[in-house]
Amino acid sequence: MIESSCCRDSDLVKRIGAATALEVRATGIPYAFSPCIAVCRDPRWGRCYESFSEDPRVVQEMTEIIVGLQGEIPRNSRKGVPYIGGKDKVLACAKHFVGDGGTINGIDENNTVIDWDGLLSIHMPAYYNSIIKGVSTVMVSYSSWNGMKMHANHDLVTGFLKNTLKFRGFVISDYEGIDKITSPPRENYTYSVQAAIQAGIDMIMGIYSYKDFIDIVTSLVNKNIISMSRIDDAVRRILRVKFTVGLFENPLADLRLVDHLGKQAHRDLAREAVRKSLVLLKNGESADSPSLPLPKNTSRILVAGTHANNLGNQCGGWTSTWQGVTGNNLTTGTTILGGISNAVDPSTDIIYSENPNAEFVKSSNFSYAIVVVGEMPYAEYDGDNMNLTIPEPGLSTINNVCESVMCVVVLISGRPLVIEPYLPSIDAFVAAWLPGTEGQGVADLLFGDYGFTGKLPRTWFRTVEQLPMNVGDPHYDPLFPIGFGLTTQAT
Repeated sequence: MIESSCCRDSDLVKRIGAATALEVRATGIPYAFSPCIAVCRDPRWGRCYESFSEDPRVVQEMTEIIVGLQGEIPRNSRKGVPYIGGKDKVLACAKHFVGDGGTINGIDENNTVIDWDGLLSIHMPAYYNSIIKGVSTVMVSYSSWNGMKMHANHDLVTGFLKNTLKFRGFVISDYEGIDKITSPPRENYTYSVQAAIQAGIDMIMGIYSYKDFIDIVTSLVNKNIISMSRIDDAVRRILRVKFTVGLFENPLADLRLVDHLGKQAHRDLAREAVRKSLVLLKNGESADSPSLPLPKNTSRILVAGTHANNLGNQCGGWTSTWQGVTGNNLTTGTTILGGISNAVDPSTDIIYSENPNAEFVKSSNFSYAIVVVGEMPYAEYDGDNMNLTIPEPGLSTINNVCESVMCVVVLISGRPLVIEPYLPSIDAFVAAWLPGTEGQGVADLLFGDYGFTGKLPRTWFRTVEQLPMNVGDPHYDPLFPIGFGLTTQAT
């Protein structure tokens, strides 16, 4: 999600939502667990790339993806009522309610310590927009607020979300989220079931404990511990959403939509999103001598780095597997190396070396080099990272290449990483985030077919010792501030 917010283009996000809806519907699924409207306040969090920005105002703008997924809500619609605009649309899910991006030290599923005013001003605003736009479901966060697990927080789930904000869709748990109300998980499953349902969660997600869950709920209702009115509320909300999406009339996949899967128009849209999301952070030593765009017609260029020829690394986590997969066998697409090969003049000689040594670079008479390095794929808590350094051999590649030849470094990452010590040797530096399958969009900008326009959706820190550091903080001293981004013109 971080990519979309770099361009502050709500129309683009809406179009992405509409394309996503078509492809999801084509599989027979009427539901997308999107958007994540977390406000990531610390890039050490492993889910930071799922967040649009550290700025709640940017996150609010990006809720326009809900309109793409579900359709444009009719005028004068009742606030908070879920809306689906047809058989080519899907249910959206605003998540994770609430404060998931504010945990201490960015530790996933941890505790967000903030007062009520801070919760309302930073982490809650995008939920207002989502509900106004008719979002059908809201997913509860694994995290806690001031020590209370969100999955057991009646005041926020029922009192605020349902009663104050008038949300009329259903509230869903995160995957086995109720199990984690206790530590260790499932230590007292009966207590967890009772606490979650009484908090206001309507649908419970989990696979291993469903038989126990059914037995426990039945027993708690029979003993009048969980009231029938609470069950009625949950059933009413779930049925309302199922009727709205037409699940009873059309329970099966519409095979006529199959041609939308991976179609070229959607790949072109993804390529456009890549072009608009890249952020140019350095371009030569001065505006009078820019390094980009690069010439297409030159004698010999070097392309290096662990991420230059690797679709899996471009895509990151939450792809064909939960944690993502490195390599080129997971999906169809264009690597950044492939995009470069397509962009340059046929007479230009491209040498690819994943981690060349310094002697090779010095002796090979390259016109320039493009170094593509970054993070390996990760998701959720596996991505929590307290040092945020570029993994080896990425730094070695930067040093080996950039000390000998004019070099452009393209960083593939889900968040800002430590780069300040290496910037002096780098001629141009591009934050490419996780560009997915359309590496051609990166080449589009490097070679000037389009100009750079992207702006940082979050602060780029100097050192991890500064974290957490967000715009407006009294100790704000970034390497690059939120909203920064150099521009170039198409050639």
